[in-house]
Amino acid sequence: MRKRLIQILGFLASSLGWVFVLCTIAMDYWRITQLGGQGGSFIIRVAWYWSNLWKDCFTDSTAVTNCRDFPVLWTVTPFVQGVRGLLMCGLTLGFFGVVLCFFGMECTYIGGADKGKDKMVLAGAVFHLLGGEYRAYMSLYTAFNVEESIIYFKVKKNCTLSDSRYDLGPPIFLGLVGCFLILLGSVFYAVTVCRVICPERDAFV
Repeated sequence: MRKRLIQILGFLASSLGWVFVLCTIAMDYWRITQLGGQGGSFIIRVAWYWSNLWKDCFTDSTAVTNCRDFPVLWTVTPFVQGVRGLLMCGLTLGFFGVVLCFFGMECTYIGGADKGKDKMVLAGAVFHLLGGEYRAYMSLYTAFNVEESIIYFKVKKNCTLSDSRYDLGPPIFLGLVGCFLILLGSVFYAVTVCRVICPERDAFV
């Protein structure tokens, strides 16, 4: 009963984590910076420049947003290509992990004998662990590149160049939460099949 409960908790945690990761694909504001913020005595003009995995956008102080979609895959910057590749690899591994763990759970009647089901859960936990590591590395890679990125823009008043650094957006933090849940779920799975990892040996007298 305890094994079944722990596996259910692992399935819920890992599945929720991958749902969070999927949500980040469509979310905006992966990186964002504020332009301006200084003006006359009565009106302060502020604009925001932000981007996600699919487009760059500019939102002015009147909440009007203009976006430019990224071109074909091979003309996108290496940063975006790297993030997309890591995300797709992690999702692929996570898909196999979810399927293997679902069939190998004790509460399901698919997968054969208990020993075979335990091996499936162990394999699924490994897939979850690898997928979560891909996602964690992607978040750290994105955070590093966002912090190192500088956007240059012209100030109309004197036509000089100013610079502003990007800030991390909500998808980065949501992805880290999802990564933590995935790793937690893989630990739950591994605990329930520890006898597969460390099989008991018969003692001979």
